[in-house]
Amino acid sequence: MKVLFTKMHGLGNDYIFIDRIKNKYPLLLDDNLPKVARYISKEHFGVASDGIVLIENSSKADFKMRIFNKDGTEAEMCGNGIRCFAKYIYDNKMTARNKISIETLAGIKEVEFVKNKEGIVEEYKVNMGIPKIEGLLRLNVSNQLFYINKVSMGNPHGVIFVRNIDKVNVEKYGPLIENNHNFPNKTNVEFVQVLDKNLIKMRVWERGSKETYACGTGACAAVVAGSNQNLTNRKVKVLLRGGELYINWEEKSNFVFMQGIATKVFNGIIEI
Repeated sequence: MKVLFTKMHGLGNDYIFIDRIKNKYPLLLDDNLPKVARYISKEHFGVASDGIVLIENSSKADFKMRIFNKDGTEAEMCGNGIRCFAKYIYDNKMTARNKISIETLAGIKEVEFVKNKEGIVEEYKVNMGIPKIEGLLRLNVSNQLFYINKVSMGNPHGVIFVRNIDKVNVEKYGPLIENNHNFPNKTNVEFVQVLDKNLIKMRVWERGSKETYACGTGACAAVVAGSNQNLTNRKVKVLLRGGELYINWEEKSNFVFMQGIATKVFNGIIEI
């Protein structure tokens, strides 16, 4: 079966998008999707990506987004993925509105198309919902003590504040924390350096995908944890390996808003 796809990335966090509204692909059954995600995402043998995203109809919102990590596990939510999802909808003229609702496993999210002075959509602003602060975990990992801020953005995060992010061995400690028994569903792991109250720098070990260039939900979790610990303000610019995100944890509504760019790489066809 030949499958049409679009490769997109949000600050280097890249996904293969498959439109199941335009093309039903009846052979892409739920039981097959983990295997398909692993096959398509594989470097050298597939397209290479951090996972796949399915664009589907929804009975609850304007559209439905399903995300499968490169290891085949299904994710509740992806901040970079949802901006790319919105760009796909906008670029393919699947809506005439300035804001859409998207059903995810983490609930329904609203995305606004942000235009520049010339009236061109340049960025995407996502209402990521109300975060859940789940406490501080003191954890000894391979003889290294970590204080982990547990935050849920609909998916799990462990935020760790460090003095110098460039000295952190992300590849060593990321998987050890991700798979620690204190996280029964595993966790995304964010290592964060506070540069000032309005600016942080972050590296992320993503659950099911290893270290990625960016993580939208992780950036939100980092700002929530930073503000909760009085290390940052509620409105913060987050520097990631792939670029910048702007996070605003509104005090009045308690909603977290994420704003940033999304990029199309190319269209293609893959034989599955």
